[in-house]
Amino acid sequence: MFSLRLCAVESATPIFIKPKMILACQTTQWFLGTTRTVFFMFPSLFLYLHVHESMNFFWTFLDCEFITFSRHEVVGEVLEVGSDVSKFRVGDIVGVGCIVGCCRNCRPCDSDNEQYCLKKIWSYNDVYTDGKPTQGGFAGSMVVDQKFVVNIPEGMAPEQVAPLLCAGVTVYSPLNHFGLMGSGLRGGILGLGGVGHMGVKIAKAMGHHVTVISSSDKKKVEALEHLGADDYLVSSDAEGMQKAADSLDYIIDTVPVFHPLEPYLSLLKLDGKLILTGVINTPLQFVSPMVMLGRKSITGSFIGSMKETEEMLNFCKEKNLTSMIEVVKMDYINTAMERLEKNDVRYRFVVDVAGSKLDQ
Repeated sequence: MFSLRLCAVESATPIFIKPKMILACQTTQWFLGTTRTVFFMFPSLFLYLHVHESMNFFWTFLDCEFITFSRHEVVGEVLEVGSDVSKFRVGDIVGVGCIVGCCRNCRPCDSDNEQYCLKKIWSYNDVYTDGKPTQGGFAGSMVVDQKFVVNIPEGMAPEQVAPLLCAGVTVYSPLNHFGLMGSGLRGGILGLGGVGHMGVKIAKAMGHHVTVISSSDKKKVEALEHLGADDYLVSSDAEGMQKAADSLDYIIDTVPVFHPLEPYLSLLKLDGKLILTGVINTPLQFVSPMVMLGRKSITGSFIGSMKETEEMLNFCKEKNLTSMIEVVKMDYINTAMERLEKNDVRYRFVVDVAGSKLDQ
């Protein structure tokens, strides 16, 4: 059987998981974790496909001795648990996101913000404390410390949950952290892609008036009629942007390439926040009066904590929120990557690993 075994940290709470849905790459068998790991096999593993690993710029952020296309955002079934595992049982449907390890001793770790730990271990293209590489969820099974595993609420489809473990929590976390979850707020979502479309859905479910901001009107009907956005702004429409000036409490900026910030800062009210979530390797620029004269903030947010991930999943279950996805099999991966680079997907590819019959 095509199998992967991984040890997130040297601890006593492993979980053995079998993936159901995820995005993946070819891997070899790994080191099996200690008694704190959870071993979960994914008979219907769903992996969720990002384009960022295929882009050359991304590697400037990583000190890698190897490059793989092993995916994160894995959903699967628990097959076996370590002796000290207390949160999970065999048969549970669970998920694993971008992070599988942290130091547990720093300020971020102590405050349930382990995604900001300087010693965090990525679930892919990273190295465990034992020196072995992390290779993501493209596998028949994987072992992860229980701290980095979340229960999937009953009734939520695995293929729908996989993208929420990244795109969903990436939007939920800054809204939660900056106190922007109350109803009646006016928010902007800059960029309507995988993260942006979940931004619209989650913000609307919180009772916000949501404006989608895009570089063209190509997605206007989609944003207003399919996703439920209240308004749609084209950033090159000077008149429309002027009319919308000083109207938004926050903007979640999901754009992953260089873009000027001034046009969007002008849309913010007094004390408004421009929250960056896109990975950009080019310095961004703005003139300081755009920030000073409205006491505005430019800040950033990176995925979310395990606590926030659990909260987000429960919120999505309560509000019946799902992501817009296209489920594919493993033999479609190369085509999927080509389509991703052409922005030809609405809005996430999810790979059905179990249905790909890797063990045959």
